[in-house]
Amino acid sequence: MNTSHTSPQAARVAAVANGPDPRRWKALAVLCTAYFMVILDSQIVILALPSIERALGFSPGRVQWVMSAYLLSFGGLLLLGGRMADLLGRRRLFMLGTGLFLLASLGCGLAASPQALVVARVLQGVAAAVMSPSALSILMTTFTEGAERNKALGIWSGMGGVGATSALLIGGPLADALGWPWIFYINVPVAGAVMLLAPVLLRESRAEERTHPRRYDPAGALTITAGLMLLVYALVEAPAVGWLGRQTLGVFAAAVVLIALFALIEARSAAPLVPLSIFRARTLVGGNLLMLVLGMTAWGVGTTVSLYAQKVLGYSALQFGLGTAVLTVMAVVGSTFGQGFVTRVGSRRVAMGAMLLLGIASLLLSRIRVEGTYFGDIFFGLFIFGAGLGSCAVAASIAALMGVTRSEAGLASGLNTAAFQLGGAFGSAVVATVAVSFTVGSTAAALNHGYRASFVACAVFALVGLIVAWRLLRPTARLELEGA
Repeated sequence: MNTSHTSPQAARVAAVANGPDPRRWKALAVLCTAYFMVILDSQIVILALPSIERALGFSPGRVQWVMSAYLLSFGGLLLLGGRMADLLGRRRLFMLGTGLFLLASLGCGLAASPQALVVARVLQGVAAAVMSPSALSILMTTFTEGAERNKALGIWSGMGGVGATSALLIGGPLADALGWPWIFYINVPVAGAVMLLAPVLLRESRAEERTHPRRYDPAGALTITAGLMLLVYALVEAPAVGWLGRQTLGVFAAAVVLIALFALIEARSAAPLVPLSIFRARTLVGGNLLMLVLGMTAWGVGTTVSLYAQKVLGYSALQFGLGTAVLTVMAVVGSTFGQGFVTRVGSRRVAMGAMLLLGIASLLLSRIRVEGTYFGDIFFGLFIFGAGLGSCAVAASIAALMGVTRSEAGLASGLNTAAFQLGGAFGSAVVATVAVSFTVGSTAAALNHGYRASFVACAVFALVGLIVAWRLLRPTARLELEGA
């Protein structure tokens, strides 16, 4: 490279590449805290929905949009958010997203009408779509590929698992003790602390202009964002309006057309939002498909077990929230041990073992009884599921991000997070449909029968994930990691 033409930004990037940042582990703590907030807010409202519905006067069946609005904007904008981080600066976008997340969280807590809350949740999703891929891309450019990055990704995935599982643990007690606005207010001091620490601990980085000039692809951005939003909308609404209903089929068709148009635009663009060549990496494709299936399984089990505990066993939000502590703890244990095993034996074996654990846990939960108990019907299933969730998240992330160039770190991070969120939307929709299809009547026994079928569907998801890991993750990954 001709150093006479190296920009100051390129020099800083080179400095990072030539030596590890001494503040990198403190930086990781800041990034993981932000990721925890993003994942937490995707599910924390589950146990607070009845309180929100009563307080704000949502019309019947529409309170679900408190969750769906967040998922819609979050899932739809992830690819754009990741690519913008590569082009405009990863720390800059991370701080911008965190600031918007703080304001949107405050708006959610202060909302006095259904419309105000849904709008604030949309803005929260937009902020999360900027924060999450920016944070993960900073992690990738801060840690060198190999054992150290695997450890960092293990901690990152563990925090994601903690965020997803502790949403029920935190949301229930907060809603019962302090009121539903506090599930949003809790973000304000945390986001404020992240914004104060980010300029001190995080290094700025972006794709080099020499190799990736700052040119934009508005047509590609518009088509993929609209296509993903329509896809999420179709998945969210399908259980209510029917999978073969005119609305569902029409929205799905529009999403497919837009995504196909996006692929055509990217193939011909001089500066594509998503270079299609990135999908030639078999491990990247396999890792993201695995993350998609993991999202389906995790959200499917989380949604179903919460409904069973509250509607069949009669648990309060506080009781069930505290009961999910085992899931949170085991997700951390799974991610901690998972990153070490990936370094030693490769992503493929760890992912296959993790999917096997998820399948076993789902089958155990499918044996739930109407007169069930926490330890007799829930505890051991959540114990095993948590271990599988944590270890699979690590294996899938490492596989999807392995070998990605620094200039495409934000894009790859956006793909990885989008896969999990889209999987979650699809999994939730499928298990809701399965539960309704197998429920005849409104008695506890009828509901229990439907939930058992939903857990079986989650076991099928895990089987699909096992096949994906076996066929698409390369057994040579361990050797590549050791040589990194």
